[in-house]
Amino acid sequence: MQKSKFMKLLVALMAMAMVATACGGGGDDSSSSDSSSASEATETSSDSSSASEAAEEEEEAEESSSSSEAAEEEEAEEEEAAPIVENQEESVLEPVFGGTLRWGIQAESDGINPTASALSASGLVMMNAVFDTLAFFDVDGNWVPHLAESFTPSADCKTWTMKLREGITFHDGTALNTAAVSVNFLAQFSDPLVGLAVRPYYASTEEAITLVDDLTMTYNLSDSNCNFPTSLTGQLGAVGSPTWLAAALEDPTLDQQPVGTGPFAFDSRTQDSVTKFVKNQNYWGGNVYLDAVEFYPITDPDVRTRLLLEGELDGMASTNAESIAQLAELDAVQVLDDTGDESFLMLNSASAPFDDIRARQAITHATPRDNYNTLINLDVTRKADQMFTPESPYYNPDVVQLSDRPELAGPLVADYCGDNPGNCDGGKINIEYQYSGPSVVGERIADLLVEGWSDFFNVTVQVLPQDAHIQEAAFGIYDSIGWRQFGAVNPGDDRVWLMCRAVGGISLNWPRFCDESRDAIILEADALTDAADKAPLYQELSQKINDDYLYVFYHHTLWSLALADDVQNLCEATSLEGIQFRCQVNGRNLFQSTFISD
Repeated sequence: MQKSKFMKLLVALMAMAMVATACGGGGDDSSSSDSSSASEATETSSDSSSASEAAEEEEEAEESSSSSEAAEEEEAEEEEAAPIVENQEESVLEPVFGGTLRWGIQAESDGINPTASALSASGLVMMNAVFDTLAFFDVDGNWVPHLAESFTPSADCKTWTMKLREGITFHDGTALNTAAVSVNFLAQFSDPLVGLAVRPYYASTEEAITLVDDLTMTYNLSDSNCNFPTSLTGQLGAVGSPTWLAAALEDPTLDQQPVGTGPFAFDSRTQDSVTKFVKNQNYWGGNVYLDAVEFYPITDPDVRTRLLLEGELDGMASTNAESIAQLAELDAVQVLDDTGDESFLMLNSASAPFDDIRARQAITHATPRDNYNTLINLDVTRKADQMFTPESPYYNPDVVQLSDRPELAGPLVADYCGDNPGNCDGGKINIEYQYSGPSVVGERIADLLVEGWSDFFNVTVQVLPQDAHIQEAAFGIYDSIGWRQFGAVNPGDDRVWLMCRAVGGISLNWPRFCDESRDAIILEADALTDAADKAPLYQELSQKINDDYLYVFYHHTLWSLALADDVQNLCEATSLEGIQFRCQVNGRNLFQSTFISD
C-alpha cells in the first residue's frame, strides 16, 4: 500500500536536519530518530539533521528541587577524548575521468523531490548529486553563493536580494530563472505540512518573495536574519525543474525521476535496490570526473561496512560506532565529523508526567549516560551536555547536564508522586519510552535505559515503525522518545525546533515547550553577524535548554564517510569562484570533484 501524502510529508518535515535527528533515525543509531530531515526540508533549518533521518538513525542506530540546585554546582567531569574531525587528504594524483562510484547509504527515500519527498541524510546525499542548492557552506561554515551569484541584505536583514547565475539550464533544457525558483519556494510554502517550517517566518504568500527580473528576486522575511542564505544550503535551497515539478503534480511517480541542474542526471531507480545518476555532460559548475554514481540503500551498518571492505562498495556513510572503530583499526580512509547533530532522549512537556519539571529532572538524573556511551558507543563518541561541541565559539563550559546522579532522582520522584498519585504506582512514575524499530541496537539501548530508570520509573517500552514513530512525535503522542537533532552549521537554523511559533496541532517544536524569552534570544542572535557578538546569546540559550530539562543529551553524533583507497578528492568540491565547500554536513556530501584513480 502506498503511503498517504500526509505521512510522506510528515516524514519529510522530520527528515529535512543539520540537519534533524529528532526521531532517532538518520544514521546508524537506533535509539534516536533523526529530525534533521525535517529541518532540511524546512527553510529555516536546512542544515540541521531530518525527521526521516530520525528514523533512519534508529534503524542504523548508533544503532528544580534544592538537591538539584546543590548538585548543579558540581563541576562537570572533564572529557579526555579529543574532537574527531578530519578531512580526506588532498589527492596528489591528476584527476581521472570515468568510472562509476558505488555509494552505500543508510536507508531508502520515498522519492527525490525537494518540494515533497521525505529526504533524510540518505535522501539528501542523492539530492546533492542531481540538484544544486542556491547556497552552500565553505570549510569554515560560512555561506557562499552556489546557484545564486550573490545575496545582498537590507540594512535590517529582513529583505534579501538574490541574483542568480546566468545561463544555467536544468537537465531537461528548462532555464534556471527566478520564475523557476518561485515555483519551488511556493510549493513548499503552501504545503500544509512542509509549510509549517516556512510560513511562520514570512508575513504571507503574497509578500514572501518578489520577482524583480529573470535573474533577480527578493525574500521578504518577518524577522531580521543576517545569515538567511544558510537556510538555502539544504533541501529548501535545492531547485528542481518547474517543468518536471508540474508533471510530478499530475504523476507522483515522477518524484522518483528528479530533474535538477546538478553534476549528475537521473538514469534509473529501483527502490530499495539501487538509484543511478549519470554525468551531466553540460554541467555549469566545472568538470565532473565520474561517469556515474550509484546509491545502494543498505540499512544494516555491519553489512554496509563488510561490502566496503570486500570491494563491493566504493564509499559509505555511517554513524555506527562499531563500524567506525573497525574501519579505524584497519586504517581505512574516513572523513569524520562530530560537530553536527546530537543524540538524546526527548521529553514531552505538554502532558503528564513530563509537564512537571520534577519528573524531567528525575529522569535526567537517573539516565545512565556513561554506560550508554561505553556499552553502546564503545567510547568512540564524545558525551554531550549541549548542542555545541567544545570547539564551537558558542559552547558554554558552565552547562553541565546532571545525568548519572540517581541519588538526586529519589526525592524528586517522591515529591511528584505525593502530588500526583494517579500517575504513579509503587512510588514510581509511570512513563512510556518509544523508539523506532524493530532494531537490535534500539532494543539494547532500551534495556540499558530501563535498567537505569527502574528504581524511579515504571517504564513501558513502545517500538513503532518509522512512519508511526514520527507521526506520534509530531502530534505529541509520547512521553519520552529517542531522538537526534540540532547540529545546524548556522545555529540560528535550529530555531524551527525551539520557537513558540513551531508549536501547534502538528509541532516541529517536539517537546511543545514555549518560552518567549528563549525566542527573543534566538531572534536577537539572528540579527547579528559576528560570532563573538552571538556567542553570549547562544551560551545563554544552552543554559536555558539545560535548565528546562527537555532533552537528555547522550553524545555528539559522529558521522563517518568511509572510502575505498582509490576514491580521490571527495572533499575538494568548490564554488565557481574556487571557494572550497565544506566536505560533509551531518553525513551529506558532494560528488562533483570525486574521481577514481587508476
